[in-house]
Amino acid sequence: MVKAIHTNNAPQAIGPYSQAIDAGDLVFVSGQIPLNPETMEVVEGDIAKQTEQVMNNLQAVLTEAGLSFANVVKFTIYITNMDDFATINEAYAKFLKEPYPARATVEVSKLPKGVGVEMDVIAKK
Repeated sequence: MVKAIHTNNAPQAIGPYSQAIDAGDLVFVSGQIPLNPETMEVVEGDIAKQTEQVMNNLQAVLTEAGLSFANVVKFTIYITNMDDFATINEAYAKFLKEPYPARATVEVSKLPKGVGVEMDVIAKK
């Protein structure tokens, strides 16, 4: 049995999906973009600021599930410009400790609302 996870501390779903799904031993967190959860607007600033907001949004959903980044086993990062990889990596790393989760980073042509980064995670309870 699966259960939807919802928090007001992360952006509300802007489509027919849940912020996260609790599937027993695993929690699947939907892709988060750099939206301020209070205004539902894209945060102002460079790709580092966008990455920080994405990580804050992911953290809020994980917290609602009773988890943290220490529970994350897999990140998928979608970016619109591979030239931003080092900056995104630096901002992302500030939120994590070893052992680091598995990760894939993929350059895509476009993301919702014209943002430069989106991330989703899989966490283990």
